[in-house]
Amino acid sequence: MDLREIVSALNDFASLSLAESWDNVGLLVEPSPPHTVNTLFLTNDLTEEVMEEAVQKKADLILSYHPPIFTPLKRVTWKTWKERLVVRALEHRIGIYSPHTAYDAIPHGVNNWLTKGLGACTSVPLRPSTAPRYPAEGTHRVEFCADNTEHLDTVLSKIKDLKEIFCLTTLPARVEGEEQTRVSLNCSQKALLEVVALLSQNSLLYHKTEILLLQKPLLPHTGMGRLCTLSEPVSLSDIIARIKSHLKLPHIRLAVGMGKTLESPVKKAALCAGSGSSILKGTEADLYLTGEMSHHDVLDAVANGISVVLCDHSNTERGFLSELRDMLASHLHYKINIIVSEKDRDPLQVA
Repeated sequence: MDLREIVSALNDFASLSLAESWDNVGLLVEPSPPHTVNTLFLTNDLTEEVMEEAVQKKADLILSYHPPIFTPLKRVTWKTWKERLVVRALEHRIGIYSPHTAYDAIPHGVNNWLTKGLGACTSVPLRPSTAPRYPAEGTHRVEFCADNTEHLDTVLSKIKDLKEIFCLTTLPARVEGEEQTRVSLNCSQKALLEVVALLSQNSLLYHKTEILLLQKPLLPHTGMGRLCTLSEPVSLSDIIARIKSHLKLPHIRLAVGMGKTLESPVKKAALCAGSGSSILKGTEADLYLTGEMSHHDVLDAVANGISVVLCDHSNTERGFLSELRDMLASHLHYKINIIVSEKDRDPLQVA
């Protein structure tokens, strides 16, 4: 498959519009075209050791969950390890693509996979994603009624001359027994200021004006983090055993909530793969599950009676790659070879 064809398919699998605004997602390194992809190589972190593995396995495209290029590079030399990744990729004609938080948000993504470690449960996003576009053009709707006068025609003429005005309609209306014209229009936030300034020149029109904010609709089952309600409450110790089994970890870190014990029941668990403090904070639950949290955020949770399980950052993400391999194989109609890195691992170990 051609690289651009695969990139388009990957963007269809998980829209990059779902990624966080601070993130750096999509195609990060592109060999000169044409570039055919026969082998797609999956990794959670693209380290130099993993890059060497990708070269040895003759990968044509690396999908690295975490973006190896995050802050801007001012030069590409052999001096730093991230610069060397780019050099090696281009030397061996290997593309690099990163989805990161787009895969966190999708219904079939990383956080959904993490919920499977809790047992039977229902889940909803902690911070739901909104559609990339408004349901109609513009960000605001302006409506007002006016007498059928030449003044209205003048106002409408001036409105039509403004930029970023959409869906301007006029309809006959009866207001307090009088025949009037109801005007409705959509506009951008910038144009809204100009419309309001224009209408404010006529106090009668201005006082009859309604301004509505057009909300982007929420996307079902899509967003950051998950709040999980277990089908049956289980003890904290049982939940820990399930998490360790799912993540294939011999150890996790645990902070037991104030007033709780290992036998305390867990009915609701809030989780977020990776570093979840900002997503989990303030959520009412019996348990927080994430890769890492700050010391003070852990203290806050414990003081509120919430137990915290930390598994280290990438341990809450890496296991998803095997599931991703199967989903992408189907999504790409089994046209290419997809392999998961064997060298990729969490940098932290228990010594």
